[in-house]
Amino acid sequence: MGKIGFLAVAALAGLGLSGCQQQPPFAPPPRADEAIKVAPQSSIIAVPVTADLSGLAAQLAREVPRTLWTINRKGQTCIASEKIKVAFVKLKTPKVKCDIVGTVTRGKMTIDGRGRDIIVTMPIRAVVRAKDIAGIFKQETATGNARVRAVVRLSLDSQWNPKAKVDIKYDWTDKPHVDLLGQRIEFTDRADGKLKAVVAQLERTLPRELAKLNLKRDIERLWGQAFTSLQLNESNPTVWMRVTPEQLQYGGYSLRGKRLELRLGMKAQTETFVGDRPANPERKPLPPLANLAEKPGKMLFFIPVIADYDELEPVIAQALVNRSKRPFEVPRIGPVIARFAGVEVYGTTGGRVAVGVTFRARRDDRKFGEVNGQVWLTATPVTNAGSRKVTFQDLQITGDSDRSGVDLLFKIAASPGFSQTIAAALAQNFESDYDVLMAKIEDAIDTTRQGDVLIRASIEDVKTGEVKAAGQGLYLPVWGTGTASVELAPR
Repeated sequence: MGKIGFLAVAALAGLGLSGCQQQPPFAPPPRADEAIKVAPQSSIIAVPVTADLSGLAAQLAREVPRTLWTINRKGQTCIASEKIKVAFVKLKTPKVKCDIVGTVTRGKMTIDGRGRDIIVTMPIRAVVRAKDIAGIFKQETATGNARVRAVVRLSLDSQWNPKAKVDIKYDWTDKPHVDLLGQRIEFTDRADGKLKAVVAQLERTLPRELAKLNLKRDIERLWGQAFTSLQLNESNPTVWMRVTPEQLQYGGYSLRGKRLELRLGMKAQTETFVGDRPANPERKPLPPLANLAEKPGKMLFFIPVIADYDELEPVIAQALVNRSKRPFEVPRIGPVIARFAGVEVYGTTGGRVAVGVTFRARRDDRKFGEVNGQVWLTATPVTNAGSRKVTFQDLQITGDSDRSGVDLLFKIAASPGFSQTIAAALAQNFESDYDVLMAKIEDAIDTTRQGDVLIRASIEDVKTGEVKAAGQGLYLPVWGTGTASVELAPR
């Protein structure tokens, strides 16, 4: 057997016929036409949206010129006059004049991330020269180094637009200065004013450049393409899971080096369909931001393990043919020879399964003539929750015959040899085929591409319900929990 379609019915092993009830001839059991319907499940699918900050430094470099400013001041007071006392006489030293020229440049801008902080670092180097110093010195050169450090915190407004709060600080790691006539002259007071203007420019530029990361665009793409259907199993049976997003929740972000990752959870309905691929749900616009209420990534799903009725028919037929090589012992009648012509299996009303057997029979001693007809057995499939072994209860028999010997057909059907043959043919635990199906589903949903997005999922735990008979087949409901994420596929 070994086919998924044979899974669920595969255990008429408990086909006990005690208390069989004969029905008035003749009414073949009506066919059930109800489909397998499952209530939608609610899941919170993880939606990691990432952004590469590597290009941010290059973009900022285009906005902030390499030369921040230049200095060209003539006739500046390099050393102010001082009053000194020499031999009880107060004297005033002359002012020392000089020309001050210089250039302040920035080095390579770098981006790093830690936790929730985007850290932008800009090194600054100042080269300042004091020229023609009171006709005494030709030139003195002062160098200095500073570091500008911007710490950026992002937030999203209700319409998913990013906002940035920027905190910028700078400090001179080596203040520019010269030593003239025994005095230390620092130029930081002249540089600080300009440096503050550079900081102000960076405060304006950073939020504007961060907006160019297109976070909202990527979020909208993910949202729109998550309205889809995923194939859980390709055949025996074909199973689909339709995903209908309802809400997108935001739970902050984290940074690792130059990689920014938003923490999003997509609340979605997941529905299971057996058979043809269902139509994708109608797309809806991206809803306003909602706060993330629980850890994202949890997925609930339903998988019906189905036994196709058509695949059961040859199994039962072959078992009966093999059994017919020797007589059936029928109580109060004796040995009976039976020849089987066909078997039909389908779901009937009331959640029951119907098994129809067409055959002819006669007593082994040929005391009576041959009887032809069809006997129908109907029963209710039963499992215990958590078990995959199926038995049948509340058995009923009805049938048709070409003569009044129809009772002989019923008695054969009720005989241990007949019922045990069918039971043995169908006596199979769901376990092995169930495990095969779970492996197939794991493989199918591990990584699935839908348009521009990748959907990754894994099954962590499953539980089984009670077996049910429907028009499509006998099926065992399986509920599972796992993890799922939706992310943009690399281009």
